[in-house]
Amino acid sequence: MISVVIPTLDAEAGLGRTLAALVPAAVEGLVREVVVVDGGSADRTLEIADAAGADILRAGRGRGLQLRAGAGRARFPWLLFLHADTELERGWEREAAQLIERVDCGQRGLTAAVFRFTLDDVGLAPRALETGVLLRTAVLKLPYGDQGLLIPRRLYDQIGGYAALPVMEDVDIVRRLGRRRLVALRSRALTSAARYRKDGYVRRVLVNQACLMLYLCRVPAERIARLYAPRRAVS
Repeated sequence: MISVVIPTLDAEAGLGRTLAALVPAAVEGLVREVVVVDGGSADRTLEIADAAGADILRAGRGRGLQLRAGAGRARFPWLLFLHADTELERGWEREAAQLIERVDCGQRGLTAAVFRFTLDDVGLAPRALETGVLLRTAVLKLPYGDQGLLIPRRLYDQIGGYAALPVMEDVDIVRRLGRRRLVALRSRALTSAARYRKDGYVRRVLVNQACLMLYLCRVPAERIARLYAPRRAVS
């Protein structure tokens, strides 16, 4: 039923937990395959993916390019795109299955879904950020890629899929989806706060917002990528 696509680049720190969270859905037959699309990892990422039984695909570096390549390899009628440091909470598969059933039987039109953003950190800053993301998702219908994306293949193909962008590929695709074809699920997606802890919450949030503003002003994604992650390409 679902093909899961995970782009990776030196993702050994979180990939195991991301894959483990998919096991109950695989046991129930909801997740039928996992495609790990690697952009040139130099750590144990591929070893972890192989041990978990994932299909491994190598692609050029850049999350949009990797996601697009993974979707091209995927074989099943629903696609779930996840970051390699995002762990879906227990029971997510039940809520996802309900949406899939309603769409597939025609009770609702073609619809994509994202999960509720949470961070694996304690304190006021992560809780404030989670609240901000909740409001942005509800009001602006502008989730980011660390909330995952569950989408029927028919809808994915209809809107042209992920663009081969180094950054902002998540904003690009949800803008093409439009507000009416996107719902937020209650199930949480627990994402690593490592980047926020390293850069500082305030600085990281400001950089993210600057990248979004530049994208909306039609600045080329390659230039935005240098601001988002100046020392390495993003994946």
